[in-house]
Amino acid sequence: MGGSGLGKETTRMVDLNTSIASLLTNKRRAGALKSLGIVTVGDALTYYPFRVTDPVPVRSLREATFGAKMACAVRVRGVRSHAMPGHGGWRLEVAVDDDEFAASRRQPGGVASLVFFSRRRSYVDWLSGRLVAGQFVVIAGTPSVYNDRLQFTHPELLTVAPPAPSNPDDSSVTSREDGRTAGGGGLRYDAATPLEALTRVCRPRPVYHATSRISSEHIHDTILGCLRLLAGLPMEEPDPQAAPAPMTSLYRTSAATAAALTATIPDILPERIRESGHYLHRADAFSELHDPDSVAAFRSALDTLRYEEAFICQAALLQSRANAADHAAWACDDVSQRDEFVESLPFRLTAGQRDVVNDIGRDMATDHPMQRLLQGEVGSGKTVVAIAAMLQATGSGHQAVLVAPTLVLAEQHYESISRQLAAIPALADLPVLLLTGGMKLSQRRKVLATAASGDPCIVIATHAAFSKTFQAPNLALAVIDEQHRFGVEQRETLRAKGEKEPHLLVMTATPIPRTAAMTWFGDLDISWLTELPGGRKPIRTFVVNESDNRLMASMFAHIRARIDAGERAYVICPRIEEDDAGEEPDDSRGGSSAAASRAAAKARKTGGEFEEGSYFLSDEELGEEDGEGEPPAPLHSVDEIFARLQKLPQFSDVAFARLTGRDDDATKKAVMDDFSSGRTPVLVATTVVEVGVDVPEASCIVIFDAERYGLSQLHQLRGRVGRGGTESWAFLVSRARPGTIAEERLAAIEGTLDGAEIAEKDLELRGAGDVLGDSQSGGNTSLKLLRVVKDAPLIEEARSQAGLLLDDDPGLAAYPELAGAVLDFTRGNEAFLTSN
Repeated sequence: MGGSGLGKETTRMVDLNTSIASLLTNKRRAGALKSLGIVTVGDALTYYPFRVTDPVPVRSLREATFGAKMACAVRVRGVRSHAMPGHGGWRLEVAVDDDEFAASRRQPGGVASLVFFSRRRSYVDWLSGRLVAGQFVVIAGTPSVYNDRLQFTHPELLTVAPPAPSNPDDSSVTSREDGRTAGGGGLRYDAATPLEALTRVCRPRPVYHATSRISSEHIHDTILGCLRLLAGLPMEEPDPQAAPAPMTSLYRTSAATAAALTATIPDILPERIRESGHYLHRADAFSELHDPDSVAAFRSALDTLRYEEAFICQAALLQSRANAADHAAWACDDVSQRDEFVESLPFRLTAGQRDVVNDIGRDMATDHPMQRLLQGEVGSGKTVVAIAAMLQATGSGHQAVLVAPTLVLAEQHYESISRQLAAIPALADLPVLLLTGGMKLSQRRKVLATAASGDPCIVIATHAAFSKTFQAPNLALAVIDEQHRFGVEQRETLRAKGEKEPHLLVMTATPIPRTAAMTWFGDLDISWLTELPGGRKPIRTFVVNESDNRLMASMFAHIRARIDAGERAYVICPRIEEDDAGEEPDDSRGGSSAAASRAAAKARKTGGEFEEGSYFLSDEELGEEDGEGEPPAPLHSVDEIFARLQKLPQFSDVAFARLTGRDDDATKKAVMDDFSSGRTPVLVATTVVEVGVDVPEASCIVIFDAERYGLSQLHQLRGRVGRGGTESWAFLVSRARPGTIAEERLAAIEGTLDGAEIAEKDLELRGAGDVLGDSQSGGNTSLKLLRVVKDAPLIEEARSQAGLLLDDDPGLAAYPELAGAVLDFTRGNEAFLTSN
């Protein structure tokens, strides 16, 4: 009872682009829906449920099982309401029996109470008017006992119309298209018969991700109201105080309404592809997903919409790839500088490096832009490949830019590349420029002027490369390091910097499984570097139980020995600050255990205690149930561990440094210089050191709260050590409970250094949203249903079918709905490679 909150829509047509706010009478609900990203009717239909309930069993009152939901048809015998002065509200109690319904099941009749509470008298009066003595209603709820009597608190209920009058001239009850009836005196009923009402309340219900502002039931009612309006059915004005009511099947009652729904929700998949895969029409899929006749129907709808999503995604990627090939690029066919650099290296390139350099060389020699993703293990030599590619551009008389996600990494690239090229006589005069947002204005102007002149040069930049002031008309190659920190929109910005579209090389050390790469980077050619350069020794990884004091002391003693040998050690913590002394842990600030992990994992606070760009797992993801047993302790902070380690006898006379994302650029540079030189051989930091920091003397890394990180991120952090050819160790300090998923995850990374294997395990245990970042998994994009591991065969099939379709019709001229969906996907996914 109560309805969807949608008002009457009689004067204009409702379609998928209609604003929800223009239809809602309840503006609070409109605001709550907007906070979920539901702005239009189309947004509502694509706000998918994450599960469906089991059908509700039909039982008589005598068959009730306490705590188990049931449905029953009952007759009202009495209604009474009274105020509750101590609570500031009203209580409505409805006495019912099921004598007639129980007899149909060959059961003795029973009695029960239906109890409703409200702070508003208007709601109690409205409900009392609906539930008059003698009224037949169907209820669905969970039975309990109060004062030795069976009771249902706030059950769902549908009123049933009385039997049709025997006198055809009696118009006190009339039927309507949607199956409801209206009685004399303005009474309206929810169902024509008990069977219809039972069918509706017993059907499986979709469950949606909700918030404190709006429940799953209200989301469901709003979506069903949208479907009614799309089907051309009127929507009655609900009582604003009414509870949500099941509205199932109110818009699929005739061929006419079904046809209207199909007309207002056009199909996106080409008919032959839909039929060959035995998928539903899009209108039917939405209906069965949001209003399923059965669990099987719900799953069939989910399969259809998941395939539609895969098809749109792959069509967009393939079309983007084909469109890029039509653009003009500088042909860079002079490899003399590249070969000079390779010959001067003090080591031989691995076979994998040579193959990738040759592949890139062939791509860059053409007059259409290269688009290549280079994926490599930590320390596999991606930077050497990038330098070779940039020298192919400059050797051909053009410019190249390398964009790094952090100032520390940009400065390291600048110093390393400048030093290497200065040592080669033929390349010593090639300008290597550093462009950052925090550099002095005079230096910045000089770099910008050199780039704008078009003279051959290499520019190493941070996000400053995306500013409007940076122009490089002769730009032939853009290299993006750690691509997961940048978005498609930023890539497009670089493409507009020159007179022609630059060749593009994006690199990542974050292991991405083949199916994930096909899904998210399908517009790029993909190369892998799997071999480590000669001299690299495997990193020894150990999981250390923090409660084992003896083992912890041994670990610290080992680190001290390595420091005495002239090496360095990282200590990584997930938080920046400790809780304020004397205060209770504040869940909203990430101070308490379960809530802290959820806040860090889901909100990834950047202005508070959690480091930007870090992913932390909730208790559910760790395999630990909320509310059972002793809650996990708060996450360790840089401040806490920094102070604690300096008090340990193992580190007497050892200088420590601290580094977090909050530090300004000058502080970061000074801290890293001191750490590299050995003045402060122990660096306590957040994950700000995760990407690209290269200190060859670093041989040990300790990661506190390791169970709270994703495996791929642990693998990245572990790659900060062992870069100088020395023995190296990674210690994963954990408080994971025995038998949990967290323990299983750490055991997986302890046993292998294979990044691809680690990434597959991470995807298996956590899902794409946590591994790739929400924005790369569909959390903030058009992708909402695909799972790259489970749906790999589906994605491959969709890619194959989309490729065949685009071969015949590159512009999708014959499929306007699909073309529109592809365009919407492309425009709405500026961030599907976005920063973490």
